[in-house]
Amino acid sequence: MNIGNIAGKIWKTLNKNGAMSINALIKETKIKNNEIMFGLGWLMREDKLTVTKSANVTKYGLK
Repeated sequence: MNIGNIAGKIWKTLNKNGAMSINALIKETKIKNNEIMFGLGWLMREDKLTVTKSANVTKYGLK
């Protein structure tokens, strides 16, 4: 598992589709839940993400 590659795949997916939930990211990227979390953490640390929550759904998007 290369977290940088996972973060890159997540970034490309969000760039293409806009803000998405974790479940939508898992379905779209075929990446496991724990690896999605690592990738999102990487992108958050790099200040690349926005996080919004509505109706008990958290969505992650690009800044």
